[in-house]
Amino acid sequence: MENLLRCWVREANLPAPESGTLHIPLPATGTALTAPVHYWSPTGWHRFGLPRVAEASGWLENIPPVDAVTLAALLSRETPPGTGAAATDPVAAVTTHGGDLVARVADSVARTVTFISDRREQPADGPDLFLSAEQALLLGHPLHPTPKSREDLSGTEARLYSPELRGSFPLHWMAVAPSVLTTDSAWTDRGRPVPAEHLTARLAGTSLPLPDGYAALPLHPWQSREVRHRDEIAALLDAGLLRDLGPYGPPWNPTSSVRTVHQSGTPAMLKLSLGLRITNSRRENLRKELHRGVEVHRLLRSGLSRQWQAVHPGFDIVRDPAWVAVDGPDGLPVPGLDVVIRYNPFLPSDDVSCVAGLVSPRPMARPAAGRDALADDPGSEYGGRGTPPPLGSRLAHVVTRLVERSGRSRGAVAAEWFLRYLEQVVRPVLWLDSEAGIALEAHQQNTLLLLDPDGWPVGGRYRDNQGYYFRSSRRADLNARLPGIGERSDTFVSDEVADERFAYYLAINNVLGVIGAFGSQHLADETLLLAAFRRFLADVTSGPAPLRTSLPSLLLDSPVLRCKANLLTRLHGLDELVGPVDTQSIYVTIANPLHC
Repeated sequence: MENLLRCWVREANLPAPESGTLHIPLPATGTALTAPVHYWSPTGWHRFGLPRVAEASGWLENIPPVDAVTLAALLSRETPPGTGAAATDPVAAVTTHGGDLVARVADSVARTVTFISDRREQPADGPDLFLSAEQALLLGHPLHPTPKSREDLSGTEARLYSPELRGSFPLHWMAVAPSVLTTDSAWTDRGRPVPAEHLTARLAGTSLPLPDGYAALPLHPWQSREVRHRDEIAALLDAGLLRDLGPYGPPWNPTSSVRTVHQSGTPAMLKLSLGLRITNSRRENLRKELHRGVEVHRLLRSGLSRQWQAVHPGFDIVRDPAWVAVDGPDGLPVPGLDVVIRYNPFLPSDDVSCVAGLVSPRPMARPAAGRDALADDPGSEYGGRGTPPPLGSRLAHVVTRLVERSGRSRGAVAAEWFLRYLEQVVRPVLWLDSEAGIALEAHQQNTLLLLDPDGWPVGGRYRDNQGYYFRSSRRADLNARLPGIGERSDTFVSDEVADERFAYYLAINNVLGVIGAFGSQHLADETLLLAAFRRFLADVTSGPAPLRTSLPSLLLDSPVLRCKANLLTRLHGLDELVGPVDTQSIYVTIANPLHC
């Protein structure tokens, strides 16, 4: 419910209400909505009470709150103006993609209820800290209308394949004839190159009944069932160029992306193709993404990584140095079978978490006394106003523990934690843009944070072979580092697109999202953290080691920013993996909370 309201406030550019009640006119249906505002966030992470509907002739009294599905149906007819054909014809909007949005909201709500119920019954995490953190994101993106929708996944399948339910499953294996096998690998073992097909054979184990000369191809079990009905793949199976070996081996665990799977102690993770619609896209790997992952690994090995590590030894990119796929007899890629082999740099004992999982509320049993005392204290800055208590995010737990150990105020601890985060994660990402002209799609799920035993940020990692933006203005520099870069990966974009996406993913989604989590969970004053972020950005450009990235000036000087609109992207039926990068999703203009 709150997700839909947050999306609408952002994408319709609604101002902060003066009365403490959000009012949303619904002219297409002759009604309106109101919702009590429990917390108004300068960065967009608002907290609302349950909305209610009213008639144009006057407010209805004693009516039940609107549920999330009804709210989605009402909002889908009210697409904000200026966003395409659906905006000028709201009826067309609801008949084309509004119904799809409503169905996906219903699916997301039902799955979330299951996830919360299951986690309350089985709250204990396993011994692998990385896996536990990956499977802790129960609510998903706070500014997405359908964060947990997974169409076509049955209840039984959800139990196996959902990270939120701590699912696990053996991989489904196929054997690929050499005439249709295609691979690339920059993976090395003690300095020796390792072909991609050798890596999958190792992961499968020696007992896999692999025909002589064939390569082992791992598939997600759901995907293996779905692709066999595609004409091109059915023909390869009939011809014996693909052989179905069935499920085999020990279980793998889904991570926060659902399709990337992890097995404790294994040197590789696998990013599998998965045709489910998750958030805004069907998650099948594209061949250009496979090329991009290996290309970035080779680029870093060309000397760029040594330069980066010399300045920021705590930050790195989780590498995607190899892949396995299938080409048809005509030499063209066969979609749905592409697999990324990702290097696994984490030990089970490493306290590493994606930022989204760290800041996400965890609606478990009510916290023990003292843990969220600030919210329950009617005399505190945040208490005593009917606000719902914080939902116990890992971030809240870390900050509270640091407060208890240090004896310092919560605000002081939160501010220091945030400043350390900026130094350990944001400054290294800005360095890469400055020195190499590469902007990372560093949103909260793609950003991993390493914590020391006390909970302070000590390092970070970026992951995602989809999310690189090579600036066109730096093409010659990058080509000098790695000749031919971008020819097959389709990674170069204009500087204008790079700036827009960099500002959204790193600044709005990531850093402002962290600030919003601090504020909405009553851990810190957002205005103070925004001021700290401004000082940090000023230091990046004019401090003792200034960087040549354009992002700080954009964030400090522009009164508005371009922001991805997840609700409108869904209403327009866009798949963010399809088409040119600058038209894959809808962006809107929002006020810049950093601008003074």
